Amino acid sequence: MPRWIDPMLATLTSERFDSPEWIYEHKLDGERCLAYVEAGTVRLRSRNDHPIDASYPEIAAAFDGAAVDVIVDGEVVAIGEDGVDRFELLQHRMQLQRPAKALATGIHVEYHVFDILWAGGYSTLELPVLERKAVLRGVVTFGERIVYVDHRSPDGVAYYQEACRRGWEGLIAKRIAARYQPGKRSKDWLKFKCVANQELVIGGFTDPKGSRVGFGALLVGYHDADHRLRYAGKVGTGFDERTLRELRSVLDRLERPEPPFAEDPDLPRRGVHWVEPRLVAEVAFSEWTDSGKLRHPRFQGLRRDKPASSVVREIPR
Repeated sequence: MPRWIDPMLATLTSERFDSPEWIYEHKLDGERCLAYVEAGTVRLRSRNDHPIDASYPEIAAAFDGAAVDVIVDGEVVAIGEDGVDRFELLQHRMQLQRPAKALATGIHVEYHVFDILWAGGYSTLELPVLERKAVLRGVVTFGERIVYVDHRSPDGVAYYQEACRRGWEGLIAKRIAARYQPGKRSKDWLKFKCVANQELVIGGFTDPKGSRVGFGALLVGYHDADHRLRYAGKVGTGFDERTLRELRSVLDRLERPEPPFAEDPDLPRRGVHWVEPRLVAEVAFSEWTDSGKLRHPRFQGLRRDKPASSVVREIPR
């Protein structure tokens, strides 16, 4: 078994279509996770190969007694009272590094598995997606904690409309004939998003006003083709008081004297603290303005599964 396989990534598209050559899956709103199960041991790894076993000990335990060595790909999600997976809810689990403390939160998490990369001593990367999913169902025992991600075909448009009505983030469309392509952002996997959101780098924050604690807003941006950090606007909503206090303590340790952003006439200058551009935030918004700024942005949480240096503006193809 290889120690690590870079996960395959999907490409954002504004097109919606039906095709018998594609399948359509629920786009989950959680943390990407690859599980390596070998000789009775379990390793849970994030998208960028960070260990996340301590955050989700009950998921690692659910693989106990597995009969076959496997590498599976999926997403850890927290399910809200409405039955919908919520990244905001997962935030208070994914930042914890002690199993006992993670369990004490009472936040119910599940591992939704959609692919398999290795099974019983053999690579499955070259198999087409439906064959991989057949292998997955044959060798993994699913239950309360480990959930199989089912699919539909070919009614992609109707399923997308249903997903948006249910409050899902969207769908992933996968070309049936495609093999698994490690580390590649492929057009064989496409994202149909119901809402606009993406990762952005935190480069600063503003002072709180009135009764607000922590900070007023985050200043966020993305890297352009020349690797310069471009300012994308202020994010001032989506925080609870606990997040405001905890995130401020982290930001204080990253302060720097000068802005990390490229020069921009919209960049605020008063009441601003600059920070090293290391943290990545997931931000929902209504649209991009013509000047490359976010309209109606809302903070969803911090991401630990993507390096800040790789964050670029995601443009539908």
